[in-house]
Amino acid sequence: MHIEPDIDLAFIGGSGLYNLDNFNMETALSIDTPYGKTSSEIITGKMYGRNICFIPRHGKTHSLLPSEVPYAANIWALKSIGITKLIGVSAVGSLQKDIKPLDMVIPNQLIDNTNRRVSSFFGKGLVAHVSMSDPFCSQLSETLTTILQSENMSHHSEKTLVVIEGPQFSTYAESHMYRKLGGHIIGMTTAQESKLAREAEICYSSIAMVTDYDCWNKNEEPVTSQIVISNLKQNVTKVQRLIKNIVKTPVLSSDACACKDSLSNALIKDRLKLDSSLIEKLNPIVKKYIN
Repeated sequence: MHIEPDIDLAFIGGSGLYNLDNFNMETALSIDTPYGKTSSEIITGKMYGRNICFIPRHGKTHSLLPSEVPYAANIWALKSIGITKLIGVSAVGSLQKDIKPLDMVIPNQLIDNTNRRVSSFFGKGLVAHVSMSDPFCSQLSETLTTILQSENMSHHSEKTLVVIEGPQFSTYAESHMYRKLGGHIIGMTTAQESKLAREAEICYSSIAMVTDYDCWNKNEEPVTSQIVISNLKQNVTKVQRLIKNIVKTPVLSSDACACKDSLSNALIKDRLKLDSSLIEKLNPIVKKYIN
């Protein structure tokens, strides 16, 4: 499997984003992982002269529920081909009046309310506790915010994303509970990507596309798939433009970013006595720490 040596940037497409404009595909990679198949083949190629890769989170035909997305397989595979910067795009609902449908949000905090998903590469012989105090790469998120400002897109930053199991939308009571917990937007993905990317020492940030007001706002029609899909089409047009500018940005995160050393003080195990099969499984994640 040949990968261009300077490929370091990847995008995970959410609902409505199944391909990228102006992307010259070169290779479709089917990568075997210890965590099963990825959501889809990983597409590599060039956009505006830069080597990048792309994978649709829910599959090419949106066949995977949020709980069925193989998050660990996706992140493991991206790490194995050298990705160091990862941007996830997702559709979300708004929990606050000032965050309107069709706005873009770059969150800086998470509340993970999922309960049926793999959220760590570790266990079964190797323990690690990475810090998730700041669940998104601050350097990468700052760059995304700057690009949104330059494009004059209606956007918000430093907001809290609540991630629920789904696939059902929230009840009225749940929606108000998440508001009281401090949530600004609500979605069904992102939490696992953030956690696994941190363990894999990948800079990760999220572009959240607001499609609706969830159901807390009685002045708005309760969220339905039809509303989400209608607003998604408009959001995807904007996010395609945003991605073009991201790809054209030479530096997406600085050397000051701490994501690349997330595991340095997190592993709890004598690394010299690890089981060889476990090391092989986790090699892309921990190889730099194994003597």
